[in-house]
Amino acid sequence: MRLYLIQHGEAKSKEQDPERPLTEKGLRDVRKVAEFIKPLGLRVRSVLHSGKARAAQTAEVLASAVDADEGIFQHDGLGPNDPVQPVAKDIQQATEDLMIVGHLPFLGKLAARLLTGSESAELVAFRNGGIVCLEHAPDGTWKLAWMIVPELILAFRNNVGT
Repeated sequence: MRLYLIQHGEAKSKEQDPERPLTEKGLRDVRKVAEFIKPLGLRVRSVLHSGKARAAQTAEVLASAVDADEGIFQHDGLGPNDPVQPVAKDIQQATEDLMIVGHLPFLGKLAARLLTGSESAELVAFRNGGIVCLEHAPDGTWKLAWMIVPELILAFRNNVGT
């Protein structure tokens, strides 16, 4: 089973817009990542997001690049400061790949809990619009499979001339 954890794209400040939707740069970055992963043919049971505007927008863009069997859903418990344990428990019981679009510090704590059993370890340097892929190994442990961030895609494209 693979778990794709995505920090929402860059969002407007509360002063600019209290709903905090994505900025133009945030939307561009998420679209770049979606375009980059589309050829991978990722298939997930569903794409879950916190319900906040920036996470919902990010989920919609990324869902266009993956095959989400059940679709996109707002899911309680994915807010920035929500407790990690209930979601981690659900993930441990899942058998199909899943994509979660959320926020820091929640995503960092969730990744740490799955990888080490402790939420306090800061293991993953999440980036706005980036994807962290964790893989549930047959022995029951979780491992970091790969990570894609918008800056890498831009650097790659600049180096190959596209």
